[in-house]
Amino acid sequence: MNPTFIIARLTFREAVRRRIVLTALILGASFLIIFSIGIHLVAGQISQVSPRGYASIAQSEGINFLLLAGLYTITFLSVAMGALISADTLAGEINSGTIQSVVTKPVRRADVVLGKWLGFAGLLAIYILLMAGGVVISVKLQANYMAPNLIRGFGLIYLESLTMMTVALMLSSRFSALATGGAVFGLYGLAFIGGWVEQFGSFIQSQTTVYIGIISSLIFPCEAIWRRAAYEMQSPLSGVLGMSPFSAISVPSALMIVYAIIYALVALALTFSIFSHRDL
Repeated sequence: MNPTFIIARLTFREAVRRRIVLTALILGASFLIIFSIGIHLVAGQISQVSPRGYASIAQSEGINFLLLAGLYTITFLSVAMGALISADTLAGEINSGTIQSVVTKPVRRADVVLGKWLGFAGLLAIYILLMAGGVVISVKLQANYMAPNLIRGFGLIYLESLTMMTVALMLSSRFSALATGGAVFGLYGLAFIGGWVEQFGSFIQSQTTVYIGIISSLIFPCEAIWRRAAYEMQSPLSGVLGMSPFSAISVPSALMIVYAIIYALVALALTFSIFSHRDL
């Protein structure tokens, strides 16, 4: 069997046994339970308190908001898990010396990096499918509502998690696990604040403020990916009126998504280069 896929399988199995994944699963499952109870209680109340003749519209918009809020929580959990599982993988094995038992065998270092990346990517795909799918199914069963462009939205959520995971893996190939974790969450915080700055700048029509937000998205595009995902899955009325906190006033373009893909690929290429030249 190809060494890359052997390492990917071992990485996947090892990641599943780690407490980080177990914690993420427990948190995700707990959230789904609370979210489902909330949807059950709220769905009927929205139509009762809505103005006569607008109950159907109000319920649809309210449920869409709750759905996006649920998916935003799952997105954060998947991004955090992507960062944490990869931050310690290369750095931890280098510091402990266990990586030497792998690279001394007839296995290229590129195979090690790609195998670990594929293992983590598969784990993230399963996690997002289970958790985000649970949110959507709960809403469908209890409120009979399905958001538009769900497949596209799920794909963007997955891309955001992959980007975070790949950057963390890149930093892990050069720095310690602690430094890697601090760096990736610092970048995520920068992107988060920058995204809201861009939205606020668009609202007050301040082009300078918008440029600041765009620059932060270019430095780390994760938040821009989520805003595009929210834009794809929001209701048409929310998009036009901006009546939801998830309504993107400044919508990241398709070009920004292409940039995010290239960003992740460059980060992966840098991981190959850094790890291949590092003295173990």
